Amino acid sequence: MTSQRSASSLPIQNPVLKGFNPDPSILRVGDDYYLATSTFEWFPGVQIHHSRDLRNWRLLTRVLDRPGQLDMTGNPDSGGIWAPCLTHSDGLFHLIYTDVKYWKREPYKVAYNYLVTAPDITGPWSDPVFLNSSGFDPSLFHDDDGRKWLLNMLWDHRKQNNRFAGILLQEYCPRTRKLIGPIKNIFTGTDRKLVEGPHLYKRDGYYYLLTAEGGTEYAHAATLARSRTIEGPYELLPGKHLLSSWGHPEITLQKAGHGSLVETQHGEWYLAHLCGRPIDGRHCTLGRETALQKCEWHDDGWLRLAHGGILPLVETAAPLGLPPAPFEDEPWDGRFDSPVLDLHFQSLRRPITEDWLSLGDRSGYLRLKGGEPTVSTFRQSLIARRVQSFDIRVETSVEFQPESFQQMAGLIAYYDTENHYYLRLSHDEQLGRTLNIIATDAAESRELLEHDIPVPAHGGIDMRLTLKGAALQFEYAVADGDWQPIGPVLNGAILSDDHSHLGFTGAFVGLCCQDLTGRGLHADFPHFLYLEQDAIKPPSASASAFALDHATAPAL
Repeated sequence: MTSQRSASSLPIQNPVLKGFNPDPSILRVGDDYYLATSTFEWFPGVQIHHSRDLRNWRLLTRVLDRPGQLDMTGNPDSGGIWAPCLTHSDGLFHLIYTDVKYWKREPYKVAYNYLVTAPDITGPWSDPVFLNSSGFDPSLFHDDDGRKWLLNMLWDHRKQNNRFAGILLQEYCPRTRKLIGPIKNIFTGTDRKLVEGPHLYKRDGYYYLLTAEGGTEYAHAATLARSRTIEGPYELLPGKHLLSSWGHPEITLQKAGHGSLVETQHGEWYLAHLCGRPIDGRHCTLGRETALQKCEWHDDGWLRLAHGGILPLVETAAPLGLPPAPFEDEPWDGRFDSPVLDLHFQSLRRPITEDWLSLGDRSGYLRLKGGEPTVSTFRQSLIARRVQSFDIRVETSVEFQPESFQQMAGLIAYYDTENHYYLRLSHDEQLGRTLNIIATDAAESRELLEHDIPVPAHGGIDMRLTLKGAALQFEYAVADGDWQPIGPVLNGAILSDDHSHLGFTGAFVGLCCQDLTGRGLHADFPHFLYLEQDAIKPPSASASAFALDHATAPAL
C-alpha cells in the first residue's frame, strides 16, 4: 500500500504544475530543476517553477517583468508569450521566447523572437535581443563544440502550402548577439502535421530533435527524430511519436504533447510535457498543464517512455537518489497587509504600477484605480490568479462609491476578453449602488440579471464565487449578513480553451475596477481568499454532465 512505502519511493503525481502552465521547458542546473512555461497575455511574462526532487514544485519567479523587456499593450487574446525555452551555458541562464502580436486571422502571424540572459535564475534579466520573426516556438541549443544554434518553426502563409512548414536552424553568435550563417529547414514533421515546439539534444554522437505535432488540442503529440549531423537528415523514432493521448479518451491526461527533456544527476531521463484534464470529455477549464513522464534509453539508441507505449500516466516513477524535498513556504493568508503583492497574481498585458494599483494608498487594502472595460486589450485595471483546482471558493470584499453607471468594481471569473463572468458593483440613477452580473460569452456581453439588485449606499459588499467542475455560482453579503446567491448557476465551461474559439490560457479569478468616464475612480479590497477543495483528479464525466445540464449559459 502507498502508506507503507518509504517517502523516497512515492511516485510523481501528475500534473506537477496544475492550471494553465503549458509548453514546459525543463532544465537542471546542479541539484536544482526549473520549469519555464508560457504566460501569453498575462504580465509578468514566463513563469519559472523550481524543484529539487521533481515531485514538489513551487512558483519561484517570472522573467519578463519590465516594459523594456515586454510590451503587450493591444496584444490579442492568447497572444503575447508563447513557448519559452530555458537553457544554461557559459555561466548564464538563457531564455528564448516569442511575443505574438497577431495570430487569429489567417494567413499571417506577427511573432517576434527574443533572447534574454541572466547570471541567476531570479535575475536581473537582460534587455531582449531580437532574433527573427519567421515563425514561433524558438529554442536555443548549446553544442559541445561551443557553437550555439537557434531553432524555430517556419510559418508559411501561402494558401497552397503547409502553414507549419518545418523546423528552421541557424547559428547564433553570442559575441555579436546576432544570427549568422545560412538558414536551413531540417525537419518537416510527419503525417500528424503542425510541427512546432522544437528542442535539440545531443547524446552518443546523435542529435535528437523533439518536436510537437498535431496542434495543441486532442491530437497533440511529441515526436522524436535523430541525426548524426545537426543539419540532418533526421530519421524518425520507430512509431514516430514519443508521447500522445490521441484516440484514448478514457485516460486522465489528454492533449499530451509539446515536451522537453532533462537528465537527472544520476543519469535518469524525464519528459516534461503539456496536458489537459477535461471535465466532461471536452472542456479543460484549468487550461493546459504540465506533467512529467520517466523515460529510458534502449539498446537501439532511442528514448521511450519507461512504462512502455506512448500514453501519459497520472503517476510516474520518481527519480532514484532524490529524496522528497517539499517546500516550507507559508501560504499567503489573503490579506493585503504587505507592501508586496502575492506572487500568484498577474495583470493583463501591462506592468503593475502605482498609477493604477496601490498597496500603500490605504493601509491594509489593495486599491485599484478604474481602467478600461473587461473586453479591452489595452489598459485594464485587473489582477487575477490561476484556477488550479476543479473545486474552489473565492471571497473578497469591495469598498467602492460609484457615481455613474460607467464606474464598476468587483469579482471576476476570467478566461479572456471574449469569455468571462463579472459580479460588479455599480451605480444606477434611481436605485443608487447596485449589483449585477456581466456575462461575456463568445465576445457578446450583457448584464445577466433583468433588474439590478440595490445594496446600501455605503460600506463594503462581500462577494464570493464557487466553481465546482463546470458549475459556477456568485454570492454576496451586506454588513456581515448571510451569503445570498446572485444569479443562476452559470456554465463555467466557457472559461476553457475549448469553448467558443481556439485559445491557449485557462481560468483565472480576480479583482477589477473600471471607470469608463476616464476619471480613474478607485475601489478598495481588504482581502482575496482563494481556497482549493478537491483532489488531483477532474470530476467524473457524469458529475460534469450534471453540472453542465444544471448550469445556465446566458443566451446572448
